This record gives sequence, C-alpha cells and structure tokens, in this order.
Amino acid sequence: MKNQNSISEHRPRTWDRRQFLAAGATMLAAPLLSAVTVRAQSREVGAPEAAAGSSPTPLGSGNGPYSTEGMAGYSETSPLKLLKFERRTLGPKDVAIKIHYCGVCHSDIHTIHGDWGKIQYPQIVGHEIAGEVVAIGSSVSKFDVGSRVGVGTMVNSCRHCPECLRGAENYCENGNTQTYASKDRDRTITQGGYSKFIVVDEDFVLRIPDSIDLSEAGPMLCAGITCYSPLRHWSVAPGKKVAVLGLGGLGHLAIQLATAMGAEATVITTSPDKTKDAQRFGAKDVLINKPEVDFSRYKRAFDFILDTIPYEHDLDRFIPLLKRDATLCRVGVGKLTTPNQYGQMTTVLNRTALAGSNTGGIRETQDMLDFCGLQKIKPQITKISMDGINDAWSKVIAKQARYRFVMDINMKA
Repeated sequence: MKNQNSISEHRPRTWDRRQFLAAGATMLAAPLLSAVTVRAQSREVGAPEAAAGSSPTPLGSGNGPYSTEGMAGYSETSPLKLLKFERRTLGPKDVAIKIHYCGVCHSDIHTIHGDWGKIQYPQIVGHEIAGEVVAIGSSVSKFDVGSRVGVGTMVNSCRHCPECLRGAENYCENGNTQTYASKDRDRTITQGGYSKFIVVDEDFVLRIPDSIDLSEAGPMLCAGITCYSPLRHWSVAPGKKVAVLGLGGLGHLAIQLATAMGAEATVITTSPDKTKDAQRFGAKDVLINKPEVDFSRYKRAFDFILDTIPYEHDLDRFIPLLKRDATLCRVGVGKLTTPNQYGQMTTVLNRTALAGSNTGGIRETQDMLDFCGLQKIKPQITKISMDGINDAWSKVIAKQARYRFVMDINMKA
C-alpha cells in the first residue's frame, strides 16, 4: 500500500526557511535487529514496542517502519487534528528519538497557513524538538540509548557542497532537508515534532547539555540559534551596543544572548507592558515604538540591530539608528505577500547595511546550546498538551505568547 505521505514527482517544490522550515514526529517503536542497539530506558521512556505490521529488513538497515501519531494541519484554514502515520525504517546512522517536548514557532503557523508557499497536506509541523534516544543504528557513534537530544530546523543536506563542507548546512547550495514539509530520502514528506517519535540521521541530532532543562531546550533549536548565529557573525562583544527589534519568542532570547556576550542591549518594542520583562532578560534600555515617539536621540547609536519582527514594519525608522558601517540584520520572517521596503537613501547616507540570517549549521547550533548551558540562558515557556495546540496558535497570532509555547507530549489535556 502506498504511503499516504509520499509525494508525486509532478507536485510543486516546497519552500524551507530559505525554502521552508520543517520536520519531526513520533513513534511507538519496535525492538530492532542486531543492526540496532536497544537498552533499558529511563523511568520516563519505556522500551519501544513493536509496530503493527512492521517486518524485518536486511541486516545493517535496522527495522521498521514505525507507526506513530501527531497533530497535523489538513488545510490552510482547518484546525490541527490527530494524524496516524509512519516513520521510516531505522538505518545504520539513524537515531530513534522519543519526543518529550516541541516548541511552537511562528514558522509552523506560516507553513500550515500557506504564507510561504504551497505545501502537501496533511502536514505535521514543529522543529524545536527535545527528547530521548530509544534506539540507535549499527554505525551510530555520537549518541547512545538514553542520550538527551534535540532536533532543529533540518534533518539532512547534500553533505558535499562548499556550504555543507564548512559546517553551514543551513545554507546548503542544493537545498537542505527541512524537519517538516521537505522531501525526505525515502521520498516521503518530512513530518515535524508535534508528534511522539522521530527518526533522524545522527549528524543532524544535537546533544542537550545536562544544565538545560529538556522542556526548555526545544526553543533554543530555532529561536535560539536564529539569534545566536547573526550575533556571532557580526562580532557582538563587550563594548558593543545592540538593539533588538521585537520582544517575542526570538527577541527575548536575543536580549539574553547579546547581554551574555558582553554587549549593552536595548529592546525596541510596541508593547509597554513588556518593559519589566525586557529588563529582566538583561536590557539596559527599552524604547517603546509608537509613531509619536521620537528616536532622534538614538541616531547612530548602535553597532548592530537584530530585527526579529515577523510583520510588515517601517525599516526607515530603524536603519538611521545604526552607526556608520553597522548592520541591521533581519531574522523575523512573515507573510511573503507583505515585504518590507526602505528608502533608496536610507543606507547610502551612512554606509549602513541591511542583511538577513537563516538559523545556523549543526556545529554552530551545538556551540549555542553549550554557550546557553554555561550562561544559564533559557526561554520563558508555557507548557501545553497536544490537544492545546490550536488555542496556542491563536494566542501566538494575537501576540499573547509569553514567550514560547512548548508542547508537552505526555501532558494530559
């Protein structure tokens, strides 16, 4: 019987974060052959049970496929509902992960709503995945059963282009495989972390430091690295003045990261009620972005501006706040039908630059996790059950998240 998630060769190609952000899901797994190691699990994680109808595969390719379930979008406008589906057979370098938590990213909503292009339904989103390894393939060397791990926005890449070879798989010249809404190596469409189980190549799995609570790890794998990568690239360090536009899921981590890197950080937000939160996260100053507020005293004040706002907004209002030769980097991405524009003279007058940045590679993401573990940086989260996802999405759209919803897979509604 043909897998319901397979895609026709004639369907339009999907987007990821350069095209589409994606991936993850869950498993009610089976004991594996000699190609796979399965050991006693912690009290939280029971040993995987045999999936109905699974059959042995040749030695070296593991066992499976595995039946599981998750919350899927069935159209651009319908609420998410439960979907039962299959994860691929466990290969020699694959890691089988029982998902405990998955962060709720605005990218998930944009994807299901078709804001970034057409996708194939049903689609399970979620790319801020944290869980525990329950089985490993015969060639896995980086993880063992019981390892605390995470999966971010991608699960594969070409491995051989210049970007991949330098550790920037997120910029893969041939297009990486996103955690969801991408064509996987078995020709199915990747399904994300709003689910109970996932199978991922070990090269795209992250180690979660013991100092980071597993429930707080997921948002670091998209929101965290999306802010960390440009802050590192543009050399944010002691003596630098940084502004963060927006105080949401990304912005509240960006302030903590910039402060931990030694910079003096300022938050620019449209929400006066977030002032105390911004200061608690480390902001030295908070500017309320209202039309009547005069920003002239901050002209040429900042060495770097990180723009996390995913909505259409006036870039001409912020670019003049940059020092000469400084950069405003955009990481907030909203509807493609509402692009942001800026005046022709805005960057010319002070030789400033407008740039963008796209998550980070696997090595850089691991660096970010280790840095956050040492600096005790963490997201402020609200846990929800799988059944609570539709209500959470409504609150994200209404800008009511404080500051990241995290799906607790084991929580009862």
